[in-house]
Amino acid sequence: MAAAAGGGWAAVREKFRAARTLSAVESRKDPETEPYRSKYSARALLQEVKQLLSAAEEGGEARLLAVRRAVLEYELGVNHTDTEELSAGEEHLQRCTQLLEPHRLSPDCVSLYIQAQNNLGILWSERDEIKTAQTYLESAEALYNQYMKEDGNPPLDPSEHFMAEEEKLTDQERSKRFEKAYTHTLYYLAQVYQHLEMIEKAAQYCHTTLKRQLEYCGYYPVEWALNAATLSQYYLSKQCFMESRHCLAAASVIFSQAEQAPSAEDNETEQDQQDLRQRRAEIARCWIKYCLNLLQSARKLLEDNIGELDPDRQSELKAQRKKEEDEKEKGRKKAVLFGTSDICDSVLAMEEKVSSVYPLDFQEAREIFLVGQNYVQEAKEFFQVDGYVTDHIEIVQDHSALFKVLAFFEEDYERRCKMHKRRIDMLEPIYADLNPQYYLLISRQLQFELADTYYEMMDLKVAIGNRLEELDSHTIKKINSLAQLAIKYYELFLDSLRNPDKVFPEVLEEDVLRPAMVAKFHIARLYGKLITSDSKKQLENMQTSLEYYTFLVDYCEKYPDAVRAVETELELSKEMVGLLPTRMERLRAKLCPFI
Repeated sequence: MAAAAGGGWAAVREKFRAARTLSAVESRKDPETEPYRSKYSARALLQEVKQLLSAAEEGGEARLLAVRRAVLEYELGVNHTDTEELSAGEEHLQRCTQLLEPHRLSPDCVSLYIQAQNNLGILWSERDEIKTAQTYLESAEALYNQYMKEDGNPPLDPSEHFMAEEEKLTDQERSKRFEKAYTHTLYYLAQVYQHLEMIEKAAQYCHTTLKRQLEYCGYYPVEWALNAATLSQYYLSKQCFMESRHCLAAASVIFSQAEQAPSAEDNETEQDQQDLRQRRAEIARCWIKYCLNLLQSARKLLEDNIGELDPDRQSELKAQRKKEEDEKEKGRKKAVLFGTSDICDSVLAMEEKVSSVYPLDFQEAREIFLVGQNYVQEAKEFFQVDGYVTDHIEIVQDHSALFKVLAFFEEDYERRCKMHKRRIDMLEPIYADLNPQYYLLISRQLQFELADTYYEMMDLKVAIGNRLEELDSHTIKKINSLAQLAIKYYELFLDSLRNPDKVFPEVLEEDVLRPAMVAKFHIARLYGKLITSDSKKQLENMQTSLEYYTFLVDYCEKYPDAVRAVETELELSKEMVGLLPTRMERLRAKLCPFI
């Protein structure tokens, strides 16, 4: 073979190596005005190598030449894809797979074939042809599994077809590169399944990818950590708290590698530091959601039909947990562990800082709350109100939700009231500074949450008052003040639904139907809770209360589809619409002599 003779083959190898260096290294330094300069130079060199191989075809070994030509077609395919010339990229990648087809399961071809299929999968994904991408990637996955079953020896890396014998890779390096190519297959499949809304399968492939990246040290710490934190949220949605915690602990441990590593370049910019701080805050937000979801799920298990903690259920769950806990943890842990032993140790130490089992009393709930609260402070350090209004408010709302669910576990009503007061103190200043014209949805959320919080505090003060022999003037004043504030915020919420002419909608949109009806119901109830010695004022309050209850009943009669959203409130409203007129008549009768 002419090209292989003496210095000819050395020149071919040198051109090929230069082309790869241009693509992988030099292209990073290309100016913005010529972003593909090095890629185009690499392409020219690859074309030269291709011509030299063509000239050597006569008398050369056909199989060897076919594989080398396939390598060049692959490199040209990737090159054209990188420069956004997808049609040309596809042609070269297809030629690569056609040349390799007869030998795709042989050790000198299998890795190249899988990488070509991976790139065809990426190419079709970029065209939004996700089903086609899926076909290529699943084909690559099947080929890997078949090769490992039938042969299993470390196959040649594509670059070795243009190396001298003494430059060839060790089996260990070959294996590492082959496994990396397969990890890419799984990584792209995870994204494809996500696009196709095959969420469970996407999560499974994402988890496998993350495990393999750690195993073969083929990952960027920040990207890996974010993917693990994102996966934790999937497990959270399935209430798999142990798996979710494991992903988050691993994310925090791996992210710390990025923070500790000296910068690859001395001139690391302020922007790079800013990006790191943002990613850290994003992982902190995932931890907040973990703590909040764990507490809220525990509440659902423990509450009775009026939303209070059920002591019998609590005792039953404590006994059950003692029995099941150890076995369950042993069995499930094997499936999810990430990383090598040193990473595992760090991850396990991180996990020990927060529970993954449902808290069943105040002390256990408080420990989880405190972890969540620490992450709230961490997230707020980056997501400040100046520049990140929406993010900042969402974090404060999560902080408020942590207090709300912790209050459920607190038996002492006064302390519970103080927790709700903390919520008011964090939400009111934010609401006051918010322009509803630009932030209407958030403004409504805050109005409703503030109203609900005042409503809950009023209920607690009433419960505290009921324990007294006689209500003192201070308690009455407090109950009335809280009720009026709750009414104020519910009315603000309802006013936000009015059109520019201040007219309340005839038909409520589905997304605001339940909140609007609950607001009307709560206002009705609040007017009934106001304490006054003035019978005339009491009658006015009862009349207002009746009007709000009547709105609920009339609306549901007119629009029966609304009943589903407010079944409990509707039942109680009908009852009150029946009772209140009689009570009002009695009160009027007492007032008659004075009117």
